[in-house]
Amino acid sequence: MGRGFSLKAHIVDVISRRIVKGTLVIENGKIANIIEADIPANSPYVVPGFIDSHVHIESSMLIPSEFARLAVIHGTVGTVSDPHEIANVLGMQGVTFMIENGKKTPFKFYFGAPSCVPATPFETSGAVLGLPETEKLLMMPEIYYLSEMMNFPGVLFDDKDVIGKLKLAVKYGKPVDGHAPGVLGKDAEKYINSGISTDHECFTLEEGLEKAEKGMIIQIREGSAAKNYEALIQLLNHYPDKVMFCSDDKHPNDLVKGHMNEIIKRAFNDGYDLFDILRACTYVPKMHYKLDTGLLQVGDPADFVVLDNLMEFTVLSTFINGEKVAECGKSLLRSVVETEPNIFKAESITLSDLELKAETKKIRVFKVFDGELITESFVTEAKVENGLAISDPERDILKMIVLNRYDKAMPAFGFIQNFGFNKGAIASTVAHDSHNIIAVGTNDQDMMRAVNLLIQSKGGISLVNGEAESLLPLPVAGLMSAMDGYKVAELYQKLDKKAKQLGTKLRSPYMTLSFMALLVIPDLKLSDKGLFDGKIFSFIPLFV
Repeated sequence: MGRGFSLKAHIVDVISRRIVKGTLVIENGKIANIIEADIPANSPYVVPGFIDSHVHIESSMLIPSEFARLAVIHGTVGTVSDPHEIANVLGMQGVTFMIENGKKTPFKFYFGAPSCVPATPFETSGAVLGLPETEKLLMMPEIYYLSEMMNFPGVLFDDKDVIGKLKLAVKYGKPVDGHAPGVLGKDAEKYINSGISTDHECFTLEEGLEKAEKGMIIQIREGSAAKNYEALIQLLNHYPDKVMFCSDDKHPNDLVKGHMNEIIKRAFNDGYDLFDILRACTYVPKMHYKLDTGLLQVGDPADFVVLDNLMEFTVLSTFINGEKVAECGKSLLRSVVETEPNIFKAESITLSDLELKAETKKIRVFKVFDGELITESFVTEAKVENGLAISDPERDILKMIVLNRYDKAMPAFGFIQNFGFNKGAIASTVAHDSHNIIAVGTNDQDMMRAVNLLIQSKGGISLVNGEAESLLPLPVAGLMSAMDGYKVAELYQKLDKKAKQLGTKLRSPYMTLSFMALLVIPDLKLSDKGLFDGKIFSFIPLFV
C-alpha cells in the first residue's frame, strides 16, 4: 500500500450528492480522513474510480493484466467481467486463467461464472460448463455473479439446466446478469421473476423503460460494435438508480482512446445530472454486485480519479487502493509474462472446400447494421457461375463461412449484405460465442488464404487482398495476445484500416464479423453447423 499522502481537491461525493472542498487523506491504501477546508480555486476534482459494469475482457484481444494497463489511464479501476468467451474455448481452465492473470495487477477484476457454455446446442464449442462446473465456480470467492443468461428461451420454457443454474446463484447469494433483447410483456416478467436482475441488450427506450419499471437494472452499452447510448440515455432521468454504464466489447484501438470516461463525459455534455452519471459507473455497480471498490468515503479503499475539471473531464491520475496506477495519460502498471493456453485442431482448407453448389436460384441473405448485433434477413437471386453460388460484390452480397476449429470439418455457408467489400477477404477466430473460424470475402481464393493464415497461427485475425496478407496472432485461446497492449492495439488498428480500404463503411468490421455467429441475437446468423434463425431458434436452409 505504501506510505500515506494527502490531496487538496474538490471531492465529488456520490453518496451525499455534493462536492466537498477539502483535503483527502490516504493511509494504508484507504481513505483515512476528509478534512473540509478552503482550497485554491484551481484545485483538481476527485471522483470515485470508474467501473465497467459488463465487459468481456477477451474482446480487447488482451489478457486481463494488459487490459488493465490501458484502462487505468482513462480512470477505470475495475470491471465486472464475464469470461464467457475463453470459457467456450477452454472451460474451467479458461476462467481460472483469467482470474489468476488478473491477480497479477492491482486492477480490480470481478469475474462471473459463465452461464451458457456452449451458448446453444447448435454450434461446436471447445468446452461445456454444466451444473457441477457452475456450482464449483459460484463457490469461489473470486466469482461475484452468474454471467449473462443468454438462453432466454431456456428461461421462458423452464429448461432444467437453466433453472438449475439460476437456483445455484440464489444458493450462493450471487446476482444473475441478463441478456434478453426484445423480450417484453409477460415473457419479460417471467424472465425477471426467475431472478435475473440486469440487461445490457435493450435497444429501444421503450424496452428499457418497461424492464426498469419491472425492477431490472439496465446497462447502457457503448462498445466497439454495439452502441445503445443514444437510444437509452434518457433512462437516467426516469430511473437513475436502475442504470449502469458498460462497454460489453471493446477493441484494443478503442481502449487506447478511451473507456468509461467517454460515456461519462458525453452524458455530462448532454446535460444529464453529474451525480446520476457518476453513480451509474460507481455506486450502482458496487452495490448491485457487492464490490470492494471505494466511493470516497472514510474507511473506503482509496480508488479514485483525479480530474482537471468537470468540463474537460481530463484524467490527470488514477489510484487503486492508494497506489497511483496512471498519470498524465501514461500507465504505471507493468506487463506480466504469461502462458498461452489454447485448443486448435482445424486443418488447412482448399479451394474446393469453399465451393458451394447452387441448389436453387434463390438464397437467404442476412443484412448487417453498423453498431448493431441484430440482423435482418431477405431472399434474393444468387449469383451463380458454373453451378456454384459465389460472392456478388456488385450487389454487396458476400459469401461467409464458419469453420469448426475444434476438429477437422467442412465449412458452413451463408451470404451477407452491408459489409461493402469490393475486393479481398477477412477472417477471425474471434467469433461469438464458440469462437470457430469466421470469414467473409469477395472471392474464394482470398477467403481460403485468410482462413489458412489463422489455422497456421492457431488463432488471430487476418486479411488477404490479392498478394497482400496481414495477420494479428492471438495465441491465448485464439482470442487474446499476451504482447504489450499498445503494440496489439497498433497492429489491430493497421488491420482495421486495411479492412476499411476493401470498401466497407462499417466502423468496426472485425468486431461486426465476430458477432455474425452469435446465434442468440436474431434474425439470421451462421454457426459451424449451418444457417440459424434466431427468432424460431432453429436451423433453416440457405437455398430457398
